[in-house]
Amino acid sequence: MSGIDAPAIKLGAWHQYLEDLRAFAAAPLGLEAQGTLVKVAGLVLEAAGIRVPVGSVCEVRMEGQPAVQAEVVGFAGDRAYLMPTGEVHGLASGARVVPLASPITPPRLGQVSHPWRRTEDRSLHLPMGDGLLGRVIDPHGRPMDRKGRIENVHNEPLARRPINAMDRDPVREPLDTGVRAINALLTVGRGQRIGLFAGSGVGKSVLLGMMARYTQADVIVVGLIGERGREVKEFIEDILGEEGLARSVVVAAPADAPPLTRMQGATYATAIAEHYRDRGMHVLLLMDSLTRYAMAQREIALAIGEPPATKGYPPSCFAKLPQLVERSGNGLNGTGSITAFYTVLSEGDDQQDPIADAARAILDGHIVLTRELAEAGHYPAIDIEKSASRVMHNVADPEHLDAARRLRQMLARYNRSRDLLQLGAYVPGQDAELDAAVQAFPAIRELLQQNMRDRAPLDDSVRQMKACIAPR
Repeated sequence: MSGIDAPAIKLGAWHQYLEDLRAFAAAPLGLEAQGTLVKVAGLVLEAAGIRVPVGSVCEVRMEGQPAVQAEVVGFAGDRAYLMPTGEVHGLASGARVVPLASPITPPRLGQVSHPWRRTEDRSLHLPMGDGLLGRVIDPHGRPMDRKGRIENVHNEPLARRPINAMDRDPVREPLDTGVRAINALLTVGRGQRIGLFAGSGVGKSVLLGMMARYTQADVIVVGLIGERGREVKEFIEDILGEEGLARSVVVAAPADAPPLTRMQGATYATAIAEHYRDRGMHVLLLMDSLTRYAMAQREIALAIGEPPATKGYPPSCFAKLPQLVERSGNGLNGTGSITAFYTVLSEGDDQQDPIADAARAILDGHIVLTRELAEAGHYPAIDIEKSASRVMHNVADPEHLDAARRLRQMLARYNRSRDLLQLGAYVPGQDAELDAAVQAFPAIRELLQQNMRDRAPLDDSVRQMKACIAPR
């Protein structure tokens, strides 16, 4: 009973606690019903003889084969549909399907629910704690970095109750990301959820690595979901670096992992971020990518018979996205925060892709990276005109906002007249606004470009932006 102030607790509470302990000891443990594997079709296992809730974890056991863990994703009548998280090669009809036992937790002193009764929780519980810092783990909490066993952790459920929207603190404090273009023109607030929208190969991972190294945060959680296996080690060693990894937890679910494992990786990374936020820490969550998460849900939904809707995505995909994204943000009454950056892969560089369009609607801003800028050697390839931070007006002072608005106007004016300038048809002195934009453009271009090894503090970024638009 360490940590309990005995005199402060009423005698009646102790009597009730003892009664709860007696009820806990006397409560019978029910017999575990085991099912039978009756069908394997594509990604889905079908079992008969088990009645457990959706989300429960089971093991498929067969003589001479390693056990395969699977999660109940649906049912029809007396048949349960399970999605495996491992290799199903070698399984045969008649294999045993055994629900994992519910963790038995005794009642706590001062527990509100009386009389006490045993509750059942068969959902997945994975490691949480400070032992994860500096480690690379898979979606099951197992180490991938060959640094030995993970110590100083305990198991917690992945599923959590959502925070009441009225209990969250609004975004009011600016966050220094170390990236000049973002700090100056797309200022991010602590607790904001923002998307990085781009096609393949335009620098999303490099930009994420810059923010991981330079952003002011107590803990960084990186979720590499559905990316190429080669990129996992490259991101950690070349982009994140030793300095970034020391205060980070990396959850990696490569593209060859089963779809349920990829989804579990995103949920696990979010749960780890919530764990640190609930302890009052400021967390930076970097997830690459939200699109791969939606694709994994599409594979699962189509496999169990859900009809496709928009471009092959069933309705459940669009329901899962806000459920994941809304878990980040500021905590209860200012106790910690999760600032989240989600990459969104725009297929064929189409910004109207269904997932990109859905993500844009539920996030607090979007940063668009374009292939044209990347091909021109402009890094980071952020298209300022297409990007927006929806909380910038809450975290930046009026002078900063006016300078950012003025620079956007000058950049847009220059880009609209680019063809005229290249043809040599521009005559100085005819348009004062265009004259100012042409004179300021070299300084604006220098402001928006940055080497990945250079850090640009927030104050310096704003000061340089103001210098760009100063009259010459």
